[in-house]
Amino acid sequence: MTKLKDILYKVAIDAVVGDTTISMNKIEFDSRRVELDDLFVAVRGTVSDGHNFIQKSIDQGAVVVVCEELPKIKVDGVTYVVVEDTQSALAIMASNYYENPSRNLKLVGVTGTNGKTTIATLLYQLFKKAGFKVGLLSTVKVLVDTKEYNATHTTPDSLTINHYLKEMNKVGVEYCFMEVSSHGIHQKRTEGLEFSGGIFTNLSHDHLDYHKTFTEYRDVKKVFFDGLPPNAFALINRDDKNGAFMLQNTRAKQYGYALKSYADFRGQILENSLGGLLLKLNDHEVWVKLIGSFNAYNLLAIFATAELLGLETLETLRLLSDLKSVSGRFQYLISEGKITAIVDYAHTPDALKNVLETINDIRTNNETLITVVGCGGDRDKMKRPVMGNIAAKLSNKAIFTSDNPRTESPNQIIEDIEKGVEPQDYKKTLSITDRKQAIKTACQLATKDDIILIAGKGHETYQEINAERIDFDDFKIVQEELKKLNK
Repeated sequence: MTKLKDILYKVAIDAVVGDTTISMNKIEFDSRRVELDDLFVAVRGTVSDGHNFIQKSIDQGAVVVVCEELPKIKVDGVTYVVVEDTQSALAIMASNYYENPSRNLKLVGVTGTNGKTTIATLLYQLFKKAGFKVGLLSTVKVLVDTKEYNATHTTPDSLTINHYLKEMNKVGVEYCFMEVSSHGIHQKRTEGLEFSGGIFTNLSHDHLDYHKTFTEYRDVKKVFFDGLPPNAFALINRDDKNGAFMLQNTRAKQYGYALKSYADFRGQILENSLGGLLLKLNDHEVWVKLIGSFNAYNLLAIFATAELLGLETLETLRLLSDLKSVSGRFQYLISEGKITAIVDYAHTPDALKNVLETINDIRTNNETLITVVGCGGDRDKMKRPVMGNIAAKLSNKAIFTSDNPRTESPNQIIEDIEKGVEPQDYKKTLSITDRKQAIKTACQLATKDDIILIAGKGHETYQEINAERIDFDDFKIVQEELKKLNK
């Protein structure tokens, strides 16, 4: 049991009705999970308002209620804490409840539209290879040193984050690398955490179903850097015009990385092939197994972060050369029939353009490039025609198909994608609603030396249709289809 007054440390409180010296069991923001002596936080969510479940939580045993407005009927023996923002209060209380675990390790947050998963995961790999105990909080998985957990969100809720950080404390983790999404920042999930550094990758069209405007999306990202402490570092991509904006109000030490601009950490691509990249990083040459200019940026950010965290330069370069690509991020195979199949998470216009440009940079143009792509349902509709335009323009053939249609009609989503195709590219496109059939068709169309790109889902091992998740793995399916066709 924990004293309520200790949990409330640093929470901005408007009023208290009741006793703050009482003991409480655990914190919950889902009334269905509330048990005897728990603290319930009434959070206003996008779907429901926790204030409507205050009485239910008390009926189930809650002895403390944290809310933005007091209920009309108050129950004797229950302490009510009124705050301006319950999301912010939840995050700070979660840190206090788990004894502020972020203070006991070096926590580095990675934010931006593209590259978050790759940078966070490869930093985990690099520091693990350097002999440290390391943690990872990513879209793909959560790692507490070597113990793996499935991830449910890019940035989990604040209770889950602090629970994992506490687990990391228990096993002596020294560094933790964490993806920080715009949703996570906006919903205050990272408040109360003490970051040792923040990385900004880039900003392009995404999540406008949630943020409504690009400006709002950009401004939310900046909030993360505004909150960094003076002893932390803020590392930004100088080649992205939004990078400098992120630093405007930060108290952290400022650094930049770039391939084109002047920066503290400079990179240059010397060779780019399907075998890997030869890079020059601050006057040091290094060969890496990853492919493409977008990975050159990712590796430069990783190199810069390792330097800022005090790793020895030559050791960092040695470890960089040994890093392997992240599941579903430019993951490729070459079949017996010499067909190259690439699976990538590219689900934004900018990411798709980067991947296709990378493939076009390293191929000889004697091969046919076939792209299989869709867009998620119940998400930003504005990007659909843009994705269609890019896929048709930069491929020899483009097959439009389902991604995760969720509750939307897959055919309607495909129609939205088709609207972006320019007249001269019509003949290059096909539309096949069934994703497995679309992948199979791409394999049937491909011949020796051709390249198939399957974009949009990457590491995901399911397809979400009408609120049901069906087993579906792009990489496994293309592997099986090429094998069946003996290609």
